[in-house]
Amino acid sequence: MKVIVVGNGGREHAIAWKLAQSSSVEEVICTPGNGGTAFEKKCRNVEGKTHEDFIKIAKDNGCTLCVVGPEDPLAAGLADKLWEAGIPTVGTKSAPAQLEASKDMAKDFMKKYGVACADSKTFTDKKEALEYVKKHGAPIVLKADGLAAGKGVVVALNMEDALKAVEDLMEGALVGDAGRKLVIEEYMRGVEISILAAVSVTPELSKENKSVIIPFMSARDHKRLLDGAKGPNTGGMGAICPVDDVTEEVLAKFNSNILEPTLKGIQAEGWDYRGFIFFGLMITKDGPKVIEYNVRLGDPETQAVLPLMDFDFAQLCKAITEGKLKEFKTAWKKGYVVAPVAVSGGYPKSYKKGMAIKIDTQKIAETGAKVFFAGASEDRRTEGGIFTSGGRVLACSAQADTFDEAWKKAYEAIEHVSFDGMFYRKDIGLPGAAESN
Repeated sequence: MKVIVVGNGGREHAIAWKLAQSSSVEEVICTPGNGGTAFEKKCRNVEGKTHEDFIKIAKDNGCTLCVVGPEDPLAAGLADKLWEAGIPTVGTKSAPAQLEASKDMAKDFMKKYGVACADSKTFTDKKEALEYVKKHGAPIVLKADGLAAGKGVVVALNMEDALKAVEDLMEGALVGDAGRKLVIEEYMRGVEISILAAVSVTPELSKENKSVIIPFMSARDHKRLLDGAKGPNTGGMGAICPVDDVTEEVLAKFNSNILEPTLKGIQAEGWDYRGFIFFGLMITKDGPKVIEYNVRLGDPETQAVLPLMDFDFAQLCKAITEGKLKEFKTAWKKGYVVAPVAVSGGYPKSYKKGMAIKIDTQKIAETGAKVFFAGASEDRRTEGGIFTSGGRVLACSAQADTFDEAWKKAYEAIEHVSFDGMFYRKDIGLPGAAESN
């Protein structure tokens, strides 16, 4: 079969790479794709921007399955249109996509169905929000209601920062209209983890008791720019999988207090949710609690999780769309993956683009690592050439039986990649590197 993958980030490169490993996949069409997917085995980039473009590309190329990577097109109803066009799609329809598109809606859902999460209150009036912050004090968490490309959350450790965040978010200086409605949340103490999962829920499947959410191995993203979890928040400076401090007890509480009520809630709402879900969690003294839902695979967590899958990812995707996920058997390779991310100088603020990326493919191959490209484009003027086109440029993902070995391989590999202004953290996965409150 031929599969179309919508998106152009590191997550989409990893998805395309994993799909291409399936013997059932003849070709992966990446739209628009990036400099990595341009050279990936069995993959081909096709330019596309609109929903209509994606549908036409899928039909013109005989694609019988679509995987949508990013959240924006899902919230805008791309999956709805693909299904209407007769293209089975891995990616939730627009109604449940609001679990990510609206923080307020997500909090209402969690409270309604008893999902363990932080206490919160939502505001549309800036004066009331400021008064609430003054009354409750800091530390406190402030979240823009809408999609904000990872820039809509402020963890304010003092009153000055909290009040400034209300002004910045609600007046539009930081995230535009996404911050007109503001969710103010209690500050949870603990350490963050991510659990990605496959979802197959429709009203019909629920009637037959076949709706299911199947979690993947635990992962951890490192969001701060600098070593030691310092500096500004980013879209992710690296990830590891699995996470050793996710114990059986933590997983049991996750299943009973988060996953199961989330599944029941999706069923009760009558939603059509066939795709992936990302549980951003804080492990507190009372067990894991939801920080946020994402309605797609995480980035850069995907680059750490997918290499450990010991099953056919394309067949998993088919099972999601066909309502057969409950019978699908997952298996996982032993060991660990470490995936540090290389970013452009100046990121997450202003940065230059168009820097040539130099890669010693032979040396990287010797380490056993895999480079997943994100903010990188193919240089059609130079055979095999790639240049930077974004802030988070690539991840070097390495797998090994032990964490130490995987860490060594990943950092050996990243030394064989270079571009002007390149920067990366040196401590992904090490003690003291994880964000904690």
